[in-house]
Amino acid sequence: MNSSAWLGYKEPVSVQPVSVLPAAALLVAALAAAGCGSAGDAPAEVVEAVGYASFGTNADIDCGAGMSLRVEGSNNTLTVTGRCIALRVDGADNTITAELIERELSVPGLNNTVTYRDGDPRIYDSGSGNRITKA
Repeated sequence: MNSSAWLGYKEPVSVQPVSVLPAAALLVAALAAAGCGSAGDAPAEVVEAVGYASFGTNADIDCGAGMSLRVEGSNNTLTVTGRCIALRVDGADNTITAELIERELSVPGLNNTVTYRDGDPRIYDSGSGNRITKA
């Protein structure tokens, strides 16, 4: 497993899926109780999220059949496989190649290169010096 350095401190870095099911279920129940939505509305979709935070690593990350991915850190080279519902890149100087980004690509970081092969995501490039291309 790769390690990351944060202000001189080293700790293992791992990609951990984060379950949002309890919070999403509570939100849906609250909205239903408040009378939000109508009988014709589509049901809410719950999407799992995964985070990756590291410095100077090469890694493969699998979005599986539909997760959201958030990348933090810098100088990483990442290959993302599977179907990403959304991808957010907060760090700097990362090179990310993604197989499929379905809905949203957000890059508030600096000098990142993001290439994706499939999908038609909404693109939000609020950072500086980023390069985003569809291959």
